[in-house]
Amino acid sequence: MRTIKLGDLQVPTIAVGCMRINKLDKSEAENFVRTSMEEGANFFDHADIYANGVCEEVFADAVHMNATVREKMFLQSKCGIRKGIAFDFSKKHILESVDGSLKRLKTDYLDVLLLHRPDALVEPEEVAEAFDILQDTGKVRNFGVSNQNPMQIQLLKKFVKQPIIANQLQLSITNATMISQGIHVNMLDERAVNRDGSILDFCRINDITIQPWSPFQYGFFEGVFLGNDKFPELNAKIDEIAARYEVSNTTIAMAWLLRHPAKMQPITGTMNVERLKDCVKAADIKLTREEWYEIYLSAGNILP
Repeated sequence: MRTIKLGDLQVPTIAVGCMRINKLDKSEAENFVRTSMEEGANFFDHADIYANGVCEEVFADAVHMNATVREKMFLQSKCGIRKGIAFDFSKKHILESVDGSLKRLKTDYLDVLLLHRPDALVEPEEVAEAFDILQDTGKVRNFGVSNQNPMQIQLLKKFVKQPIIANQLQLSITNATMISQGIHVNMLDERAVNRDGSILDFCRINDITIQPWSPFQYGFFEGVFLGNDKFPELNAKIDEIAARYEVSNTTIAMAWLLRHPAKMQPITGTMNVERLKDCVKAADIKLTREEWYEIYLSAGNILP
């Protein structure tokens, strides 16, 4: 597996999302994690709200967590969502959430902790205190955010001394506004609207790795675009290029994200081991500039 820099870490360019691992039985979960490791996809993304923590428990049991196993992988988790109640970046909630994740994952530390969704009532001084405690106690080694714009990150950076190394954002071929607004600068059309403060360029300038989530979804969890009748031109183009490289459409859709020079780390969501292998294959493919733009245009985007 090709690797990229994530802060001071050297990690696989594709991360394994564990949001649905609770849907697997014990043997399936064991096989899924084992296959991931064998494929070199040893960076696992969690969150305390995934099945209310059950996903972290299922993962730890599936991998038969111990000190030896732990050193062979990277673990990332997220906190800050109290589902149906509030987003919460308070010092108390962050510390309690991390302790809960560590207990469920049966580990002493997280390689990366992300703040999950922006908290409108965030007090960055409290976040800084929490991060200092987590770093000083060795419970968290690196920190990042999820779904935040440049000014929200800058506000945190004013108080937090640790580098913000990652920003997890929704991005796929069909959900690519952060890319299209950069192409449509100074235009009057809808695609020129800057909805996120140029977060793509901001992250590149500040060495923050973008971790695209839902890389195969359209809309907000409305479904996958691959093989979907709603996207005939896109699927025809992806299938054409997939045949050229003798890989699956999944591989090409993932390779499209990896072709971007921002050196992103997409988060897979599949629990199917064969589809996971197809995602991993994308790390060995570099689409041409022409192929990347062909896919971009076939998704309904235009070049002004």
